[in-house]
Amino acid sequence: MSMKLYVGNLSYEMTEEQLNTLFSEAGEVTSAKIVTDRHSGQPRGFGFVEMETKLEGQKAISMLNGRDLDGRPLKVNEAKPQQKGGFGGGGYRH
Repeated sequence: MSMKLYVGNLSYEMTEEQLNTLFSEAGEVTSAKIVTDRHSGQPRGFGFVEMETKLEGQKAISMLNGRDLDGRPLKVNEAKPQQKGGFGGGGYRH
């Protein structure tokens, strides 16, 4: 079973190919995606990597979380399931 990882504090120059190469140090990468701004297309400094197995995902976390990359400490952890609605559940208040 695969494991999806959140990767934060990425350099804005990081490419998806570089992200894939970095995480392949820990195992088989199924996908690597850097999130971009909808309007400008500029990277937002974080992304998601899916590892082939949970074991490889845990290995990637232990190997890469906190690693200095381009002067920035990477933040790597298991991705949380996506929220439905996208507004955090807060309602309109009078």
